[in-house]
Amino acid sequence: MLYELRVYTVVPGRMPALLARFKDHTTSIWQKHGIVQIGFWTSLIGNSNAELTYILSWNSLADREVKWAAFQSDPEWLRARDDSEKDGPIVASINNQILTPTSFSALA
Repeated sequence: MLYELRVYTVVPGRMPALLARFKDHTTSIWQKHGIVQIGFWTSLIGNSNAELTYILSWNSLADREVKWAAFQSDPEWLRARDDSEKDGPIVASINNQILTPTSFSALA
């Protein structure tokens, strides 16, 4: 099992729009494509409160490649993304890492 850690830096004032997009659209589209989320977090204490962090789980890199490509080209996703950005961009940058658990990890 692999895990993808994604951190979105949000355009100032646009966190509500990003959270609504994930809650109302993205997670159900992921479900349709078999994408499994581990959790979502906003920063209470840290470098920035303008970040949304989430983790996805994948069976393999090939699994990620197939499912992520299907999601990215899904017309429902493209509409939701475009609608959420009609007043301007909501994400300033995205940082992601593919992680593999250690043998002593609770997620191993």
